[in-house]
Amino acid sequence: MIISPCISICKTDPVTGFCYGCGRTNEDKKIWKEERTSDKWKMDNIDKIKKRLKGW
Repeated sequence: MIISPCISICKTDPVTGFCYGCGRTNEDKKIWKEERTSDKWKMDNIDKIKKRLKGW
């Protein structure tokens, strides 16, 4: 099981659409909550988030 990157700072940047706390989009957050979402997808998403946050 992969743990969500959420840090409970749930505010979305109006320009980028990324959460200030975890760097996810609202769509990313929805997918994370689905039971059928694979650990591979989550790991790939975490890699994307890391790249996003480096660009901020």
